[in-house]
Amino acid sequence: MSLTFKEALKSLPDVNQLIRIELYDLNGNFVDKIDNLPGTQGSLKVYFYLYKTFKVINLQAAQKGLALFSEHTINAKENPGSHPNIDRLIKIIETNNTLNIKTILR
Repeated sequence: MSLTFKEALKSLPDVNQLIRIELYDLNGNFVDKIDNLPGTQGSLKVYFYLYKTFKVINLQAAQKGLALFSEHTINAKENPGSHPNIDRLIKIIETNNTLNIKTILR
């Protein structure tokens, strides 16, 4: 049995020191950001964990991220566009692209 998203979050690193993370393609072009705000802190925790573990968001990191998002991954697949941070991981798996992560600290 897999953990729920809420349970998974408890095991992830703290993000209090982060203002945001920024995502870049391999050419250095800005793709998106995840701010440390209510409503995005869960995604920030997942992406920060992936950064600390894998250093980039590649196929392996995206697969781990989708597992951490747990029941939200199922919802995202059923409702494309409703979870953009999960949609991004799904797209990485589909295209085998890689994103670089830059952390912006307080």
